[in-house]
Amino acid sequence: MKLGDLLKENALIPNLSAHDKKGVLVEFAERAQAINPVLKKETVFQILHNREDLGSTAVGNGVAIPHGKVPGLDSIIAIFGRSEEGIDFQAHDEKPTHLFFVLLAPESAIGNHLQALARLSRLLKESHIREKLVNCPQEELYDFLLAEDEKI
Repeated sequence: MKLGDLLKENALIPNLSAHDKKGVLVEFAERAQAINPVLKKETVFQILHNREDLGSTAVGNGVAIPHGKVPGLDSIIAIFGRSEEGIDFQAHDEKPTHLFFVLLAPESAIGNHLQALARLSRLLKESHIREKLVNCPQEELYDFLLAEDEKI
């Protein structure tokens, strides 16, 4: 499973406007509905919020991977967002989170959901990739993500 199968160009939010965790989840829920009208922003928000209540999806090093299973969805959707200033997402390293990958999966996609999470984790563990994603010009973001994904 490649990132390009999950992440489409209209699923990038290069400049998140939110300044807190709830706002980030709202922004991603709105984008999810814009990408796929089957997804209702209220439902997506609640799913992501409930997952965060279990424990933060911030993995440290400025990265968070909010995720959840959505009824009625037929394939995994990824959405990328970036915050230049960083957001307190309750990361274990207590550093602000700058890079967000949201994964929304069908309820039946257990294996694929885990594969997608693992792929993103491998991609984002590299410090040079994280640094480039934070500083990459907006118009280069999508191509950079796909090119780096091809290398793993």
